Amino acid sequence: MILFQKVRYKNFLSTGQQFIEIDLDKANTTLVVGENGAGKSTMLDALCFGLFQRPFRNIKKDQLINSINEKECIVEVEFTVGQKDYKIIRGIKPNKFEIWCDGDMLNQDAAQRDYQKHLEQQILKLNYRSFTQVVILGNASFVPFMQLRARHRRQVVEEILDIEIFSKMNLLFREKQKNQDELIKQTDFNYQLVDNKIDDKKKYIDDISNRSKDLADTKKAELNKSITDIANYEEDIKKVRVDIAVLQKLVIDEAKVNDKHKKLHNMEAKLENTCSKHKKDLSFFQSHNDCPVCQQAIDEAYKTTMMSKKAEKIQELEIALGQIDKEIKTSEMKLDTINKTMVTIREKELLINRYETSIAEIKKQTVRLGQEIADLQDEKVSTAEQTGELNQLRERITDLKKDKLEQKNEMIYIDTARHLMQDTGIKTKIIKQYLPIMNQLINKNLANMDFFVNFSLDEEFNETIKSRHRDEFNYHSFSEGEKLRIDLAILFTWREIAKLKNSTNTNLLILDEIFDSSLDSSGTDEFMRILHNTMAKENIFVISHKGDTLIDKFPRVMKFEKYKNFTRMAE
Repeated sequence: MILFQKVRYKNFLSTGQQFIEIDLDKANTTLVVGENGAGKSTMLDALCFGLFQRPFRNIKKDQLINSINEKECIVEVEFTVGQKDYKIIRGIKPNKFEIWCDGDMLNQDAAQRDYQKHLEQQILKLNYRSFTQVVILGNASFVPFMQLRARHRRQVVEEILDIEIFSKMNLLFREKQKNQDELIKQTDFNYQLVDNKIDDKKKYIDDISNRSKDLADTKKAELNKSITDIANYEEDIKKVRVDIAVLQKLVIDEAKVNDKHKKLHNMEAKLENTCSKHKKDLSFFQSHNDCPVCQQAIDEAYKTTMMSKKAEKIQELEIALGQIDKEIKTSEMKLDTINKTMVTIREKELLINRYETSIAEIKKQTVRLGQEIADLQDEKVSTAEQTGELNQLRERITDLKKDKLEQKNEMIYIDTARHLMQDTGIKTKIIKQYLPIMNQLINKNLANMDFFVNFSLDEEFNETIKSRHRDEFNYHSFSEGEKLRIDLAILFTWREIAKLKNSTNTNLLILDEIFDSSLDSSGTDEFMRILHNTMAKENIFVISHKGDTLIDKFPRVMKFEKYKNFTRMAE
C-alpha cells in the first residue's frame, strides 16, 4: 500500500520562495478552501508534477515556474511503500529529479526517462493515468459516468481495467496484417514470374529441339531483307542530301536580303519623315501671309518660290518612296521564298533522321538475326544447360509454394489475433467477467448510502435501475441528491476496481470541486455521511469554493490565500 505523507513546493505556479507544506495523512477528511485563483488546486498540480513530471491541469512545463522569481522551482513528495520511506525531489531551473529511499538517493546513472520508468513501474506501480483515476478526481477532467455517452462509458471502463493495451496491440496487428498482405502479394508475384519463366524456358527448349534448316533459311531471308533495307535507306539519304544542298544554295543570300530589307525600311522611314516636314512647310506657306514670330507680312514672291520648291521636293520624295516600296515588296517576296525553303530543308533533315533511326533499328535486328543463325549453325546452345536452368526454376517455384502456404497460415494467425484485439474480442470478454463485480460493488456502495435499489449495467453500459417493488427507472428519473448517490457509488466502485486491477492501494483521495454544483444544505450532510461511512480509512481532501457551507463539517480545514501576489497557507 502506498501511504502518501507529505507534499511541499515553492516557486511553483503562484507559490513564492517559501515552501508550502501539506501533510497528506493527518486527518480522515480535510477541507481545502480559498478564493478563486488563491492556489487551492495547485497542490494537485504539484503532486502530479513531483511524481510524473506533468501537472494535473493542462499547463506547459515552462509555465509552472513562478513568473516573478523565475527559478528554483521545487516539488517534494514523501510516501511510504511497505517498510520503505521514499522522497521524490523534482525541480525546474535548475532541472532536478531525485529518488530517495530510506535516506539514500538511488543511482542516477540511467537516463531520466528510465529513472522515471523505474519510479512508476517498480516503486509506485502506477502511471499518471492510473493515478488520476484512483487518487485525484478533478472537475477539470471528471464527468459523472452516467452522464457520458455509451462509447465514452466504455472508454472509462477500459481505462480502469487497464485494457487499452489491446487497442494498441490491435493497431500493431493491423500494421502487421498490412505488411503480411504485401508480403503475400510479392510472393504471388514472384511465383507467377517464375511460373512464366518456366513456360518460356520449356518453350525455348522445345524450340531448340525442333530447330530445322527451314528456320535457318527463314532467318537468313530476314537477314538479307534487312541488309537490302539498309542499302535502300542509305540511298534515300544520299538523294535527300543532294536535295538539301540544292536548297541551301537558294538561301545562301539570306543574310544579305535581310540586311537590304532592313536598310530599305530605314530609308523609307527617313524619306517619309523628310516628306512629312516638306508637306508641313508647304501647308504653312499656303495658310499664312504673316510670320507668326515677328508678325511681319511674308513677301509674296518669296512665298511663291518656297511653295514651288516644296511641292517639287515633295514630288521627288514621293517618286523615291514609290520606288523603295517596290524594292521592299520584292525583298519580302525573296524572304518569304527563303523561309519556305528553310522549312523544306528542316523537313528533309528530319526525314534523314528517321531514315538513320530506321537503319539503326535494322542493324540491331541484323545482329540478333546473325546471332540466331550462328546459334543454329554452330549448335552453341546446349539443351542440357537449358534443362538445368529449368530444373532450378522448378525448385524455386516449389520453395515459393511453401512460402505461400506459410505466409497464408501466418495471415490466418494475424487475422485471428487482430479479431481478438478488437472491441468485440478479448476486451469484451474481460468486461463481461468484471461486470458482475462492478454491479455488485455499485449496489453495495448504494446500500451503504441507504439507497436501496437494484442497479445494473449491461455489456453496452446502459443502466437498469429497479426499486424494491421492481419498478424500473433510469438515471435521469431521480432527484439531484439521488443522482449524487449514484455518481458517488460508481466513483467509489471505479476506485475499488482500479485498486484491484492495477494492484494499486493508497490512502489518498482528492476531490477537486467535483460536486459543488449539486450540493445543497441537505446534500452536504449526505455527502459527509457517505465519506465517513464508505471511506473511513482513507485520507480524503475535498477542494471546494463552498467553504461557508462545509467548513464546520470537517475536522481539518486548509485555507489558501494570495498575499503580495504569492499563494500561502492562511493562519
